[in-house]
Amino acid sequence: LLHLHAGSGDTAGVLANHSSLGLALATGTHRISPGVCCVLRLHRNHHPVDVAMDLEQEPRFGVCCAAAWIAHRDASYQVRPRRCRMSTENAGSLPVQGRMARLRQRLKGGFGGSVLGILGGASVSELDWEDAEATLLQADLGLEATTNILDGLKKATRAHGDVREALKALLLDDLDVESSRELVLEDTPSVVMVVGVNGTGKTTTCGKLAALLQAEGRSVVLGAADTFRAAATQQLQTWGSRTGVPVVVGPEAGDPASVAFDTVTRAVADGADVAIIDTAGRLHTKTGLMDELGKVKRVASKVRPISEVLLVLDATTGQNGLTQAKVFSEAVHITGVVLTKLDGTAKGGIVFTVQKQLGVPVKFVGLGEGVDDLAPFDPEVFVESLLG
Repeated sequence: LLHLHAGSGDTAGVLANHSSLGLALATGTHRISPGVCCVLRLHRNHHPVDVAMDLEQEPRFGVCCAAAWIAHRDASYQVRPRRCRMSTENAGSLPVQGRMARLRQRLKGGFGGSVLGILGGASVSELDWEDAEATLLQADLGLEATTNILDGLKKATRAHGDVREALKALLLDDLDVESSRELVLEDTPSVVMVVGVNGTGKTTTCGKLAALLQAEGRSVVLGAADTFRAAATQQLQTWGSRTGVPVVVGPEAGDPASVAFDTVTRAVADGADVAIIDTAGRLHTKTGLMDELGKVKRVASKVRPISEVLLVLDATTGQNGLTQAKVFSEAVHITGVVLTKLDGTAKGGIVFTVQKQLGVPVKFVGLGEGVDDLAPFDPEVFVESLLG
């Protein structure tokens, strides 16, 4: 996947086919930004070769991509469709940095900034403390977290301390900065189940996660185990086409556990690094459906153990998301949370509540609808963004 930039406009992802390469070569209005593709997989005399390019040190690549330039200069190199990929060692961190910068921008001036605005005066009245409490509660921090934060801030103001630093420390303490948020991908293939109710962005998250893992140099197989909703299968197939990832599907209204089994089996046969299984949107109040979800996990585990079970929560649902998380955790033992629709800040407090009450870390956050709009969750960036 080559990310071409037309002038100063938005990034457009295009498959590395002859038309996109020709476009990059033919016109100076299209370029690849430094760091987007630092290591390119080309084919020289029909053998794969990884070529490292430092685009920042090579200004001539401002008018064409490195892959196209090499192929243009040396006929022994060929650029094959869908064969360009980034190296984990050299370029994997760059997309993540860009995503976290986007998170910082979209959360700028969140509820933390509102609290600081209320308590930032020379003197703080009782009415100010009530306003600060209302702000935290409306942000879905919950009563316990709100009480603890206000108590800490009152101590800081009495000691004439820095209120901003005190609030930052209190928020980070609630997020448990030391807990691991990395995906556990130790097996080959590692199996990731993605669960959640309909409307949270679960299927979209599967596609974005596949793209993120590919950016880290991992091969992926997607499984459409949401057989109760034809649109979900079609949506996942669309994501598969966008990312070049194979998608395993079954018959409509078929057995979801069978699709999960076939997905992991396909991943083993292909030598893929990760199998991602999209499951049906379960209403957490439906006992029978939750039992079926447990069956999907058991059947898939017959091929390879489940490495991760990610629960997708809509950040705008607030405390209702916590209820969902508790029920899903009892059914399939959740290992991490993906918080979607975090491009608004009013409900961001659910991040603190989920981790504190369930002991389940938020591992990813969804920032929008684009293929790159899924970022690993960084507590310090998150808190700094909320503080403005």
